[in-house]
Order: sequence, then C-alpha cells, then structure tokens
Amino acid sequence: MKKDIHPKYYPNASVHCACGNTFSVGSTKERLEIEICSKCHPFYTGKEKIVDTMGRVEKFRKRLAKKK
Repeated sequence: MKKDIHPKYYPNASVHCACGNTFSVGSTKERLEIEICSKCHPFYTGKEKIVDTMGRVEKFRKRLAKKK
C-alpha cells in the first residue's frame, strides 16, 4: 500500500452556516462554509424559504407568467 496518499483528517473541523450557526464535524478541510444547515433548512424548520440558485426561481416565475 502506498504511503502518504491520504489527505490530512481534521476530526473537529468547524462548519459555519450563512445563518450564523456553527458546529464541528470530521472532514479533510479545517473550515467549511455552507449556505444551509439543519437550523435554517425549510424541511426542519417548517418555514418556507426560497433558495435561489442561479436565478432558477425567477426563470420559473417568468415562464409561469407567460402561460397566464
């Protein structure tokens, strides 16, 4: 087996969400930046939150308006 081919593992890597929540997980990166976590995800909170990726929501609304 080859030696030194695996990346360094950080057992307490810090994760920072856009909502301000922070927690630690095991990862090959020391710090992770995420947009949505379990504290702000609509599935877990029960609140509607539109997560627009590259204007997809706007495109859908324009197509819907054309049909009407």
